[in-house]
Amino acid sequence: MDKYLLDTNICVFLLRGKYGIDRKIDIVGLENCYISEITEAELKYGAELGRKQGLTKRIQKLDELLASLQVLPIRKAIDLYASEKARLRFAGTPADDDFDLLIGCTSIVYGMVMVTENLKDFKNLAGIRIENWVTRTHN
Repeated sequence: MDKYLLDTNICVFLLRGKYGIDRKIDIVGLENCYISEITEAELKYGAELGRKQGLTKRIQKLDELLASLQVLPIRKAIDLYASEKARLRFAGTPADDDFDLLIGCTSIVYGMVMVTENLKDFKNLAGIRIENWVTRTHN
């Protein structure tokens, strides 16, 4: 069974009940879904912004989500991050977002499928497996 590293945008959609992310997690099993420390930091930042705007329910929902997912440390991904960042720069396709690069490298070193809607920031990473669980319908 595959293991999945959920990108920040997937977690946000899950917290907001959008795009059937909860159903997809039910299919693959919550025990097979993980997040990076970077994603945890980004989610907490978003919750703090919400708290400053009086949206305290976001923090409770986030705390519940974080309690249900295993958070992976990025330390194992740092060497790959450095080599991929240099490779992409010399290839003329530098990474636009260091956080996404670290998240993507984390999925590679842990042998996980990267789950994101943000395909452009991950597509040039060597050896990454990507799935997009978001289906947007246009009326």
